[in-house]
Amino acid sequence: MPSPFPGMDPWLEDPARWPDVHTRLLVAVSDVLVPVLPERYAVRIEERVYVDDEPEGAFRADVAVVAAPDAAPPGEVAGQAGALAVPVVVPTVVDTTERERFLEVVLVGTDEVVTVVELLSPSNQRGPGAEGRRQYLRKRGEVLRSAAHLVELDLLRAGHRVPMRRPLPPAAYYVIVSHAARRPRSDVYPVGLRDRLPAFAFPLQGDEVAVLDLQAALDLAWDRARWGPQLDRRRPPVPPLDPEAAAWARGLLEPPPPP
Repeated sequence: MPSPFPGMDPWLEDPARWPDVHTRLLVAVSDVLVPVLPERYAVRIEERVYVDDEPEGAFRADVAVVAAPDAAPPGEVAGQAGALAVPVVVPTVVDTTERERFLEVVLVGTDEVVTVVELLSPSNQRGPGAEGRRQYLRKRGEVLRSAAHLVELDLLRAGHRVPMRRPLPPAAYYVIVSHAARRPRSDVYPVGLRDRLPAFAFPLQGDEVAVLDLQAALDLAWDRARWGPQLDRRRPPVPPLDPEAAAWARGLLEPPPPP
């Protein structure tokens, strides 16, 4: 079943779901891009790894202790009698290994990096000082100082946008293309919540370009992942929509009245 939304589905933005969305969508972008590239180019999926403080609410345990069917009811402590001491609850720092994938378009034979494609994650858009943002901006700066082009796909409504010399035009989502020969100018494609994701000129070597249809990539990922049945539409998306957008979304999701 296709997505009910013409472009990005706001229920996919939930940080708890984003790792799956991020990986599947990057693979789909690669699959859509490869057929339109000349044969002298290849697309690679790369990964950067860093240690980050676990964001609140996003902890994933390696080992979980769960209650057995005959577990003691609440208030009873197995094997222990008497009153329990009352703790003071203090959050601790949990270092986690974060893995962020991105795409590189390279020249076959030389492995020269021509274009880097980044799909932004919630960790990249946290407040200043957050490790995920520091790591991303450091990598971004390296690419912007190199001879490679940079394509940034921002499909998240929440968080801090990437730094630009002038404010971005108002929009829900953005595609930002930094052509190496035109810096510091960038091509910005603002995308509204009700808009189809754009097909845009994807920079290659010199003045050569290909056309990347980002909506086609999202549709491909949607079909492969079968996200539709997994999304709990009874709850508002994270982050929530404003009242007007929420009413529009409900209109798309509710079945049409009988004739």
